[in-house]
Amino acid sequence: QEHEELRALNTNSNQKEKMRKDGELLRAKMELEALSKKHWKLCRKVQKYSIFKKYLEDGVKVSQFEDISEVTSWCKLLVRTQKDLLQSQQGHKQLTEQEQVFLEQYRAEKEAEMLQYKNELVQLKLHFDQARSEIPLWEARWADIQNRTSKKTRKLWTIKLAIHNTHV
Repeated sequence: QEHEELRALNTNSNQKEKMRKDGELLRAKMELEALSKKHWKLCRKVQKYSIFKKYLEDGVKVSQFEDISEVTSWCKLLVRTQKDLLQSQQGHKQLTEQEQVFLEQYRAEKEAEMLQYKNELVQLKLHFDQARSEIPLWEARWADIQNRTSKKTRKLWTIKLAIHNTHV
């Protein structure tokens, strides 16, 4: 009976071990399948890029470069330069836009000042025209004052002469 129990335990243990190994085998097969797919994709990429490599090698033969790494370095330099130029251009564009805003503000201020000066000029012209229109009136008054002054001066001289004659 013990022997049968041992055999049952052993069989049970063997079945568990077999199930564990089957599980590991299944996991390994799935991993192998995934790696095979990845390997296949990479092989296709290598084939695809091998045409590009051949193209680069042919380009290097007829260019100033000695090898493909120089070409790729040059391309990276060009990309960085283009990026720097684009950033610089955007910076200049922003500065130009800001300057445009400042210019518009300056223009608006100066136009407002000019309008104010024009209004003042109109007012001054009105005062000038009013003063000019009053010139004949003031000239007439001045002439009248001069006439009265000359009459009074003559009367004063007459009185002075009469006083002087009475003393003599």
